[in-house]
Amino acid sequence: MTFDPKSCRNEREVESKLIVHYLLPKLGYTPETWHQEVAFGNIRLDFLAFATKNLSFKVDVDYSLSVVFEAKTPEAKLNNGHVHQLRRYLTTTNVRYGLLTNGKELRIYERVQDKLKLVFKCLGKDIAEKIEAIKAIIGKDSLLKSIETIPTNIKVTTKVKKTATTNLETKKNSMKTIAIYHHKGGVGKTTVSVNLAAALRKKGKRVLLIDIDAQANASFATGLIKFLFEEDDNLKDNNVFHLIEKSGQPFIPEIVRQSAYFNTPEIDVIPSHITLIGGQDALIKSAASRFRLAKKLLEVQHDYDVVIIDTPPSRDLYAQAALSAADYLIIPSDLKPFSNQGLPNVISFIEEEINEIKEGLGKEPIKLMGILPSKISTNAQYLKYTYPRQRSVVTEHYKLPLMETTISERTALSNCINKTIPVGNLEIPDPKSIMEYAEVDSSANISAGEFELLAEEVLEKMEK
Repeated sequence: MTFDPKSCRNEREVESKLIVHYLLPKLGYTPETWHQEVAFGNIRLDFLAFATKNLSFKVDVDYSLSVVFEAKTPEAKLNNGHVHQLRRYLTTTNVRYGLLTNGKELRIYERVQDKLKLVFKCLGKDIAEKIEAIKAIIGKDSLLKSIETIPTNIKVTTKVKKTATTNLETKKNSMKTIAIYHHKGGVGKTTVSVNLAAALRKKGKRVLLIDIDAQANASFATGLIKFLFEEDDNLKDNNVFHLIEKSGQPFIPEIVRQSAYFNTPEIDVIPSHITLIGGQDALIKSAASRFRLAKKLLEVQHDYDVVIIDTPPSRDLYAQAALSAADYLIIPSDLKPFSNQGLPNVISFIEEEINEIKEGLGKEPIKLMGILPSKISTNAQYLKYTYPRQRSVVTEHYKLPLMETTISERTALSNCINKTIPVGNLEIPDPKSIMEYAEVDSSANISAGEFELLAEEVLEKMEK
């Protein structure tokens, strides 16, 4: 990967394209070792990267094995005011090195007591050529090797805004995250998401379901939207938007809800809300909003076995956040012409945008489990003549893998989600998973069996 300063038109793109996508990975910093928008008292750092993984945001911690990255707009020339600001940041936080850049120019300063010394400078167009020299000064490995020469005369005593602590556990992370995504609507994304989550939970897996679609269908389907009037809305101020709005609090344990009588055992759910639509404009201004879900999932990586993300039918910021956090991708499709014709766009979105974001996070490219035939008609003539041709289009024309399981379109799947219970004169939503519904209605047995097979196929593919 190289860096072109012409690609940065504003401060947000300097943060995203230069610092997050290029510098941090090149210098050896993984998602667990850097944080964005870090508040120390009344100052806010653009980025703080740790050379070690055993540092968390605490009072009275020596942060000298760290680097502050500060981004400025390309239109602003780096001047003494910027340097003075950086000096304040480094002395307040006891950080040894600070990087200052506007994309057109890059400087590295070293704090020597209360003064700054310029130790490196180059033009933006030369950053790729000079990356080894930059790495030798502020690369993670270089900082660790220079530990004996680091000044430790200052300790941080400023109160620090509460935020995530770096996960210190060394055991292998077994949690796998699966995004259910197609940018065409009406292909059964939510049905697959919630019932796959339920089927995996029935198999004893610890499951987290994340709804990041503004339509909040997964939140409804899992029984979290039982209110009928706006004044009873208990999700508006505590949903997935707030999880990706800030680098610090709230974290997943503060947002998560248990599905309400949806499944036995219940599953943990991060709900969505219609207000996600209006909130996206504010999130777009921060490059970090695309990475926060992935980073906050690191905090609970030992609490769950599987995370299922119900995504929006779009290529917007919420889709980017969901897919960037995912290890695997399942693309539900009814295999009709428009759904099939949309598959190349999904793949190009993954290859050209999502995997680049994932590379910046130090994560492997997303793995495609396959195209999942869903909402498939049970009509005998269709299954005999049309369905095989539609399947062959996916494998032969688009060269994409099909999953072995098929999710049929059956009345039971809509009945289980639209179940209600009477409360006084009102009918309150009381949705059930297809697995739960099948225990009281035998007409749901075939659908429940399909999702059980899907869960088994998913588990098998994750083990490979």
